[in-house]
Amino acid sequence: MKSLFMIFIFLFAGTLFGKIKVVTTTTVIYDIVKEVGNDKVDADYLCRGDQDPHFLEIMPKYMVKLRNADLLFKIGMGLELWAQQLIDGSRNSKLKVIDLSSDIQKKEVPSGKVDASQGDVHPFGNPHYWLDPSNAKIMAQEIYSALASISPGDEAYFKSNLDSFNSKLDGKINEWNKKMEPLKGKAFVFFHASWTYFADRYGLRIAGYVEPKPGIPPTPSHNAELFNIIKSNNVRYIMMENFYSDNAPNQIASVTGVKVIKVPTGVYGMQGINSYVQMMDYIIGQITKTS
Repeated sequence: MKSLFMIFIFLFAGTLFGKIKVVTTTTVIYDIVKEVGNDKVDADYLCRGDQDPHFLEIMPKYMVKLRNADLLFKIGMGLELWAQQLIDGSRNSKLKVIDLSSDIQKKEVPSGKVDASQGDVHPFGNPHYWLDPSNAKIMAQEIYSALASISPGDEAYFKSNLDSFNSKLDGKINEWNKKMEPLKGKAFVFFHASWTYFADRYGLRIAGYVEPKPGIPPTPSHNAELFNIIKSNNVRYIMMENFYSDNAPNQIASVTGVKVIKVPTGVYGMQGINSYVQMMDYIIGQITKTS
């Protein structure tokens, strides 16, 4: 009996240790990794879906997650400035870091010098590209290539999973395009400059932002400017990430009559949002339901 028990433990350990150990900076990446890697990966993430991914407190538990990892996937483009300190603290010399923005067509890349006076402007462009679902396919391709490079024997398995994910996403993209078609050309105010890729994908017009500059808290004087922007552009909705305070948007809404739409921009960002597809379904469902 003891020998059988030891064989079982050995087989279980062999299965676990044979998996590619992956850490992702965000839950969106985590979900796509699980789609492509499935049971061949042992995955974890750093930033929760209900947190602002620009900021993560440097804690030893995050370094522990990276210590034995084979791969770290990140959004890149300066979104996770906190990541390098965790990488250094993990003391994991074999860790391979994959920047998923490599093949993304980047938007809002500054042409001049970037400094603090401009707010939280990213020198490599706007990093919120995952809110355009076509970019999720580019992310999945990068993830597939990285996993296959670590485990070439499983390349066909990863490719099959990639194809399944892309097929599922293509069907949803067609569905989302049809739902968003009536909103083309409509003006919206957004809270943070997260929505450029989303707005461009669906033809929405960005009339303004609740933040005066990216990452700068709303001010009464800027709110007053937004009153005029909302009136002159016939804006009916303010769209915002659900981890930001809605005090300023609600104040603007009380004066102008616009509706505030709060949505998650990460997987697990709210109850029932357990995948990238569910997250995009919810975002598009909220904006089309109220429009």
